[in-house]
Amino acid sequence: MIPAASTVSERLRVPRTRFMIVTLMVVLSGMSYFDRTIMSIAGPVIMKESHISETEMGTVYSAFLFTYAILMGPGGALADRFGARLVLGLGGFLCALFTGFTAMASRLWEFLVVRLAFGVCSAPLYPATGRLSANWIPPSIAARVQSVIMAGAAVGGAVSPVLFAAMIAHFGWRNSFWLAALLAAVVYGVWYWYVRDYPPGDRGTTAPPRPEPALWGRLLRDRNLMLLTFSYFCVDYFEYIFFYWIYYYFGEIRHMGKDESAIYVAILMMTMVVMTPVGGWLSDRLVARMGLKNGRRVVPVLGMLLSAVFLYIGAGGLSTAATVTLLSLAFGFCTSVEGPFWATTIDIGGSQVGAACGIMNTGGNLGGILAPVLTPVLAVRFGWAAGLYFGSFMIALGVLVWIFIDPSRRIRLASTS
Repeated sequence: MIPAASTVSERLRVPRTRFMIVTLMVVLSGMSYFDRTIMSIAGPVIMKESHISETEMGTVYSAFLFTYAILMGPGGALADRFGARLVLGLGGFLCALFTGFTAMASRLWEFLVVRLAFGVCSAPLYPATGRLSANWIPPSIAARVQSVIMAGAAVGGAVSPVLFAAMIAHFGWRNSFWLAALLAAVVYGVWYWYVRDYPPGDRGTTAPPRPEPALWGRLLRDRNLMLLTFSYFCVDYFEYIFFYWIYYYFGEIRHMGKDESAIYVAILMMTMVVMTPVGGWLSDRLVARMGLKNGRRVVPVLGMLLSAVFLYIGAGGLSTAATVTLLSLAFGFCTSVEGPFWATTIDIGGSQVGAACGIMNTGGNLGGILAPVLTPVLAVRFGWAAGLYFGSFMIALGVLVWIFIDPSRRIRLASTS
């Protein structure tokens, strides 16, 4: 049977549409990290204006991460069932709304409420992009695509210290949050207008013929997924030290100026922009050469190990140039493992990719919740070097787990007799 001309034309457009969808996922990732990290840039001003202590501000940072983490699994399950386009479109508009509402807060409890709500709306982002990637992206380039999406987060994180600090200087921190909210609303509007959940005429090899509920019991009993989740817990603990406290560390602990601190944080984030895609590209190449089981392990093991070493050395009170260089390398090698983690979850997730990605990212962000609170606690008791040294310990612990992870083994979701 000869396919209809319209169907052939649609399929010829798939590569171009796939490129645009990946581009939009990168933009959403960058926008999300811009909106979530601007709180740390405004943090010193807010702390002084609202008389909030370091430890209290740590709870504000973690408030977002708490709801973001615990609702990520349900968010991914919603994307499996109702599609990433709808789930991300609705969640994104609400994210924009609560970014603006941050400007209306003045007291500690108000910041906590707004950040908790912001976390709820942000939760489906990465599980939903994982679901959409499973529908649109060939497995041979899965790690590269996921790493580029995470590199988008780095761009948002790199831009926020310089851009948002300048916005605060010109417009004040409250107006700056409203401007960020407006930009986010525009970006998510473009997403909902352009994106479709499946290629034309194709429901995708991993998509069920009709929506099905998440099989939480089987997912949570899967040893492979649980080990992957614990290792990602260690990765996110490490990363969130940088996302929430490194600007403060440079400015208040190492006594660098605001502009200088912003530039150094931007340098750190740019290492993520470079190293994250490199890690994904290398992971896909190693899988092609060594097979899925062994090839997917190399980048996480080496990247996390080098991160532990560079952070340990960089936290030792060296010169400014040496500290920035070593911390940049530590952060860059850590973020190089993002693509392999997400690609592995997509590989093993089957029809429950969104829920599986949500579980892994929930575990990761539990580490993210812990880092902003525990780091200043350790710093107060033992000094800031100890707070950073503990990050090295956590990431090294995550390396050991990969010995027992098998990226080639898909989660068994169907009942067996």
